[in-house]
Amino acid sequence: MNPALVLPIVLPLLSGTLSLVLWRSRRMQRLIAVLGTLALLVSGVRLLGLVSRDGIQVLQVGGWQAPFGISLVADVLGAIMVVLTGIIGLAVAIYSLATTGRGHEAFGYFPLMHLLLAGVAGAFLTGDIFNLYVWFEVMLVASFALLILGSERPQMEGAIKYVTLNLVSSVIFLVAVGLLYSLVGSLNMADIAQRLTRLEDRRLVDALAMMFMVAFGIKAAAFPLFFWLPASYHTPPVAVSALFAGLLTKVGVYALYRVFTLIFHHSPGYTHEILLWGAGLTMLCGVLGAAAQHEFRRILSFHIVSQIGYMMLGLALFTPLAIIGGVFYIIHHIIVKTNLFLVSGIVHRLRGSYQLKRLGGLYREHPWLAILFLIPALSLAGMPPLSGFFAKFIVIRAGIEAEAYGVTFIALLVGLLTLYSMVKIWSEVFWKPLPEEGESDDRQPPARRELWLMAAPALGLALCTLFIGLNAGPIHALAEASAAQLLAPEHYIEAVLGETGGGS
Repeated sequence: MNPALVLPIVLPLLSGTLSLVLWRSRRMQRLIAVLGTLALLVSGVRLLGLVSRDGIQVLQVGGWQAPFGISLVADVLGAIMVVLTGIIGLAVAIYSLATTGRGHEAFGYFPLMHLLLAGVAGAFLTGDIFNLYVWFEVMLVASFALLILGSERPQMEGAIKYVTLNLVSSVIFLVAVGLLYSLVGSLNMADIAQRLTRLEDRRLVDALAMMFMVAFGIKAAAFPLFFWLPASYHTPPVAVSALFAGLLTKVGVYALYRVFTLIFHHSPGYTHEILLWGAGLTMLCGVLGAAAQHEFRRILSFHIVSQIGYMMLGLALFTPLAIIGGVFYIIHHIIVKTNLFLVSGIVHRLRGSYQLKRLGGLYREHPWLAILFLIPALSLAGMPPLSGFFAKFIVIRAGIEAEAYGVTFIALLVGLLTLYSMVKIWSEVFWKPLPEEGESDDRQPPARRELWLMAAPALGLALCTLFIGLNAGPIHALAEASAAQLLAPEHYIEAVLGETGGGS
């Protein structure tokens, strides 16, 4: 039994509870937000160290042996995702100190943030398919509440689209879990993986695989049901947008990786053929949508969709190199996309708008902000020597080796169009002079402390991007170890069920 598996879930829940107890103390809520997310990050790093040193970590909750009890499991991929959750949580918590008003805090901003982080960490660590559904619903409740804080009309419109499609996904997910249990009589993912191989009717297994693909595809904002994301992510406060952009869709991607390398690893190749088509169309639709936008956060929101396609491509190709590329891409994208949203919030604080036509002149006034934008922007476009270059290079090389030339061409084209979008933002926001309609004499400039609190997380994430790019070897080694475990699910099954296979 290893308590290190519980801490990434318990710490955010404890932080949220303390925030509720200290409801009337704004200062204490803010302090708990920073210390709680820092503790989450430390627990994630410790867990990753344990997994790297000792292999897959398992905790049978309540002492009930799998498959009868609830299992918490951390392999390399799960531990990496928990570390990234801690990094993004800490960055957003610090950023929120400068951007979250008293009104939002009074309606539970910080407790909801901790609840969301607990849901994300729980989804990454659970070894039980029904509990994965439960953690998805925890995330949905917390994210919906964060999305409507302020109750402005655009927020409500975006929230309705967001929650409607995600509820559809949840219904499909729950029905699939029920059907799966009726077939195999188990909810433990390792046990399910064993029992499914013994079923004679493969058509039922294939139908279940498609249901999970649709459910998680919606959560990940994959083609064709991705429109809820660009309709909603630009509406809440920017700290909420950044938190969503970094983590929420990646939980859907993680679920696809987990289910299609463990439970349905024996399914016929057509499921991965569908994933391959979905990856290409997700990349293309997302980047074309971004090219048509002229609002900072809407451009970034559409690019979340396009980048999800690269992660799906790694899974769809299903070769060791492709899985390595997919995991590397997830690591890179979580940090870069969160940072771009944080930078957009600084721009809005300085200029009072997200509309590109009303922005300009920031390179001359704040050259440091221009640099903070360029690092994640060029990384997103795949420019060397930044993290995005290595992520794209590995995925594209895997596509060429697998002779998937069509989708590889789309991946290259999307990279060029992503660069076009980033250059458009640079030109409009930083390079061109500030237009007269963007000037405002009554706008109060941010205080130095406020600006520092907004810039510090963006700087930290930019340094992470540079570190990954300039020290790609260790990250590649982690991605390689993760891919080795994902492509050999018997190690996961043995860790959870033991050598006897749990009596299946």
